[in-house]
Amino acid sequence: MTTFFLVIIYLAFISLGLPDSLLGSAWPIMHLELNVPLSFAGIISMVVSGGTIVSSLSSGFLLSRFGTGKVTFVSVLMTAVALLGFSLSSSFLWLCVLAIPLGLGAGAVDSGLNSFVAAHYKAQHMSWLHCFWGVGATCGPIIMSAWIARNGQWRNGYFTVSMIQFALVAVLLFTLSLWKRFDRPVGLDSDKGDSPELQVKARASLFPVLFSFLCYCSIESTTGIWGASYLVSLRGVEASTAARWISMFYLGITIGRLISGFITIKMSSPRMIRFGQLSCAIGVVILMLPLPAQSAIAGLLFIGLGLAPIFPGMLHETPVRFGALHAQKNMGYQMASAYVGSTFMPPIFGFVASHISMALLPFLQMALLLVMACCCETTNRQMRREK
Repeated sequence: MTTFFLVIIYLAFISLGLPDSLLGSAWPIMHLELNVPLSFAGIISMVVSGGTIVSSLSSGFLLSRFGTGKVTFVSVLMTAVALLGFSLSSSFLWLCVLAIPLGLGAGAVDSGLNSFVAAHYKAQHMSWLHCFWGVGATCGPIIMSAWIARNGQWRNGYFTVSMIQFALVAVLLFTLSLWKRFDRPVGLDSDKGDSPELQVKARASLFPVLFSFLCYCSIESTTGIWGASYLVSLRGVEASTAARWISMFYLGITIGRLISGFITIKMSSPRMIRFGQLSCAIGVVILMLPLPAQSAIAGLLFIGLGLAPIFPGMLHETPVRFGALHAQKNMGYQMASAYVGSTFMPPIFGFVASHISMALLPFLQMALLLVMACCCETTNRQMRREK
């Protein structure tokens, strides 16, 4: 039964990743059909991420009131309906309206399943859980690019993904009664690590931790949203080709999290985060250099590989930093902080790039990476001093 639930959770995270990469890969032709500026992708992204902030902050109440199974079922249903609406929409305004349930559903699934895995499964499953998010995020641009190359129809890409989501909704519906056997609030059976000393340590490390999550999601979302547009406008790549190439970014995240799930058995999360930041920096430098257009594939792959262990590694450290009894609440704060980066950084960069140049993308990535590295090392030093 435990393995069965793990399969369902992995499938749910595939469905969570699928829509995350669709907008960036389709937007180079979407904005032309909708007759809106290129920078407007940041507005849709901001609405989606705003919804995830709201649902992340309320996830603690929702999970304790309704349980993980019901929250996941309703959330995936919301995303399926929203994606179907995307495929039928003929105006930018309707896309913004549909982005609200898309964001609300994604945030609830993310927070709920992260808490569920933290409560019931070993640490390596956190990396593999987010690896399956990468599977969905990698398949999204592939599905979209196939439809764009075939008939130039981005709507068919959204429709295909919505049907995949509805299939998962059916699976979740038939398993609702089984979730109750496993559902329980995080940390109720353990008071380990909830001492006054840990409370002081948690408060001291709170702000750098939140900034780390903010910077991480700013890099990931900005690369996903604007990566294809960067390739089209700066490297002269065709839109369908750019959509395929951006999948290398998500493929790097997927492969990296698959591998890091095994490495976590032997290596601590802080060390894995450092290695990830180094790999990400290598990828950004490749994008900065005036190399042939094909080199962007390697750059995106290295960035994806580098980002892979960072997010699940920081999530895994949550009980260590904040205590088991308060892990779920503080995980919600971390997720909300992460989505603040997803909400505001893509539209901010879109505005700046439309007035200056899309060539600023790798320089923004490097700046965010340096800030994140400084915040992570500050947190590590604070924890070493407490020990």
